[in-house]
Amino acid sequence: MLLRLRARFDPRRDAAPWLAGQPLAADADAFLESLETLYVVNVERNGNIIYTWKGTRGHTCIGLYDPNSQTNEHLYTFEKDLHVISCSVNNEKTLLAVSFLQSTKEVTANLLFQPVSKCLTLLIEICPINNVKVLKAVDNCIRVQFLYPVAETQTFPESCLLLISEDKYVEKFDIRIVKEGHTAVIENSSHLPKEKIADDFLWIQWDTLEQRLFYVGSRDILNCVQFYPDKSFTLILEVPLEISLPDIGFKLLNLKCDYYQGQEVEPQPLNLHVFTNERGSFCICYCIAPVKPGDVTYSAFFLHKGYSKTYTVALERTDFLQVKDLTFLNLDYYVAVFLPGHFLHLLNTQHPDLMCCNFFLTGEDAKINGLHKSAIVSPLKSMVLDLGTGQLFALEISKQGLLQFLWNSKRDSDRLATLHCLLLYIGNTTELETEIIKWISENMSTCFTFDPVQEFIIASLYWRMCPEAVNLDKLLPYTSLGCWNEPIPGITCTTHIISLPVLKAQNCKGFWEKLISSLEYVKYAGPPLRFNSKVLQRELEKLHLDQTDEGKRLTMYFTTIFEYAKKVLSNLNTRSSEERLVPFFQDEDYQQQLQTGLMAAQLKDHLMRHLQYVGKKRIEQIAVDYVSKLLGLMCRIMENVWRKYNLDSWVFYLGQQGGSNEALVFHLMCRMLQAANEMCLPLPPGFHTLHTRLGVRCLPLYTLLHYIDQGVLHLTELCVLNLLKELDNTEKNEKLKLGILARLPEAIGHKVAQLPSHPLGSSTIVQTYIKLLLEKLGNKRPSTSLVDRSPAQIEFLPLNYLVTMLAEVDHQVVFLRLGGFRGTRDCEFETCRRGGTEAYGHALGPLVLRSEDEWATSSNISASPHAATSTHAERPPLSRQKNCWL
Repeated sequence: MLLRLRARFDPRRDAAPWLAGQPLAADADAFLESLETLYVVNVERNGNIIYTWKGTRGHTCIGLYDPNSQTNEHLYTFEKDLHVISCSVNNEKTLLAVSFLQSTKEVTANLLFQPVSKCLTLLIEICPINNVKVLKAVDNCIRVQFLYPVAETQTFPESCLLLISEDKYVEKFDIRIVKEGHTAVIENSSHLPKEKIADDFLWIQWDTLEQRLFYVGSRDILNCVQFYPDKSFTLILEVPLEISLPDIGFKLLNLKCDYYQGQEVEPQPLNLHVFTNERGSFCICYCIAPVKPGDVTYSAFFLHKGYSKTYTVALERTDFLQVKDLTFLNLDYYVAVFLPGHFLHLLNTQHPDLMCCNFFLTGEDAKINGLHKSAIVSPLKSMVLDLGTGQLFALEISKQGLLQFLWNSKRDSDRLATLHCLLLYIGNTTELETEIIKWISENMSTCFTFDPVQEFIIASLYWRMCPEAVNLDKLLPYTSLGCWNEPIPGITCTTHIISLPVLKAQNCKGFWEKLISSLEYVKYAGPPLRFNSKVLQRELEKLHLDQTDEGKRLTMYFTTIFEYAKKVLSNLNTRSSEERLVPFFQDEDYQQQLQTGLMAAQLKDHLMRHLQYVGKKRIEQIAVDYVSKLLGLMCRIMENVWRKYNLDSWVFYLGQQGGSNEALVFHLMCRMLQAANEMCLPLPPGFHTLHTRLGVRCLPLYTLLHYIDQGVLHLTELCVLNLLKELDNTEKNEKLKLGILARLPEAIGHKVAQLPSHPLGSSTIVQTYIKLLLEKLGNKRPSTSLVDRSPAQIEFLPLNYLVTMLAEVDHQVVFLRLGGFRGTRDCEFETCRRGGTEAYGHALGPLVLRSEDEWATSSNISASPHAATSTHAERPPLSRQKNCWL
């Protein structure tokens, strides 16, 4: 189960022991009767729960339960049988407002003498119990609600009371309290100042936590009134509702929890709710009676995004279907659309654009254990009141339920929604990261529409970095997907552009400031605001093309990029104080440093364009932190994989065959490399070295060379040097060295050639390689145009040049004198060719490198094979020869 209920108030657990200790509940039968009549009438902003029950003599009692201290308190007792429909106590617990319906028997008896109003609204002094003032005596029901200050620890000499009438008006009473010793009394109770807040409305909703009143007037416009601790209030927002509102009469939300009102009234055709959260999300959800049997249609207006989405659910069964049972619940980051017995839809209010970021659950996954089939209401955010049992629950998304759902999910949409919920809503912890990485390592190949490595990195970075600056959540990517076109079984969705709300107030703070900022981005945003890796890819390709340019501007740009790379790596080393398990950061990878610095530079430029009010140094630090945390997440993934497969040693001797665990890690690194390449993400320095070493140990020679040719494995200087150093000159290793040398990039090849014992000193490698090349060219017509043929060109420059020269002299003995290193080295190459390829091995020999003195004393080289053999025999020992590039 994704949703978990946690009981905040259970009458039998929290109130029954206290009721049993009351003087009037000495009789067991009376106590049970009192417990059966207990029900909740209100939940205040501070979490206090007000409930009522019937005493032994038919008295109506009102009590308060404080969930923080887990204590009960008796507030007031009416010596009559009353139906309390609304009740509220002020923050200081000095005043109690009660609205109740008189019992039918009492009204009938009083009608013999005088007319009696059905509903009375009283204001009672309860510190101590003293005066009682009648505020309203009408036939229609009245709801009461005290306003609460934002700072609950602060006391105010005045209290404000809202009265909401079914006659479609709202009034505010200002009540001043004076202290007379230990007694709190109402000052000038006969003339309480009052103001009219709204009138002639069709629908109204009270937001207890944020002290806001939403109502829809006759012009189908949603209005919002914000109340402040200093008694002031402001009509702060107007939203034109682009829906057709029927004649719904009166609809009241979050201000009625009674069990008597409305039981005989026909269900209203409109189910409308407003949801906000502290991140600036403003969502309006509504459901209208379906046109087609078996379908349920509801819409969500995401005002902070500038569009609405209409969802249509095709139910698997239509027995006992009642649309009035559809419930909207506020879970802060999500809005839950719940139809008991059918489906549970969790709408992501922060990122509603992609359907895959929402949960759509049916069957067992859609159940909420602990809720009965009776009606439920949501008096507070993430709270559910079961009207059948009187239990108040805190509703939350279970982390363990999410992890279990992640492992059991078969659809990519469910997996992606779960990853986003875990990383962006639950919060990224070390324990949670470990569990997610474990799932990723075992399910990489089962996800077809998204890459779990990319989603883990991007979503984790988004959660970590967004608190660093205001509006950063609008500029950083939260997913690697640009769109989602895959259908989700059972539900369809359409999107519509809507009119933006009109804000009546200026210089707002808190939620309204964030909403205004979101609306500004919706109004004036031209190109996509979020940082896109495609821009980084284009810039990287441009740099590769312009590397031959020796211009001063390009040189300075490269310098800046590598300075950013140094800052990123320094920042990463500072954050990672513990000893690393995976052997990264052991060598300098030019390409990865270039990508690292380029990403930091491009991200800084992107943020500078949109966060102009943030200082340049601060933005630069944000960009550096982003890239360093990205590399840290890469290392985190590898460390968890390292522990999982028990690869404790840093040293992998290349002369030994790797085990099955190493093969698994190698393929996981291949997927990480693919994920990074697709989004142009940098990798930690040393990643390619470690990847290639594992490839040498785990792959057969042909596959290894194929991986190198296809760009899966990248040869680095440290890897090549270690390979040439650790491998001996057996036939198998000679073939491996030969294949590696033939694929060396030019920059690494020059460094390898300068080693005192580089592999060109091995006659076997040189002879074998030249033999293979000549066999390949044997059936081709010699031509100087061979130089221009791309298939014959080898990245290994010395042998490439040699093949070119041999192709130009068909069936002749050629003596080449080539300049190796200008001014200090000359190179003499002796070869002859006789009818078969075996002659090449003896005639060509290895490269003979001589100093200038040795060259001067040498005579003219004979063209006979004997002369070539003689020259070969007179060479100094291999250890005395010097090597160079042709």
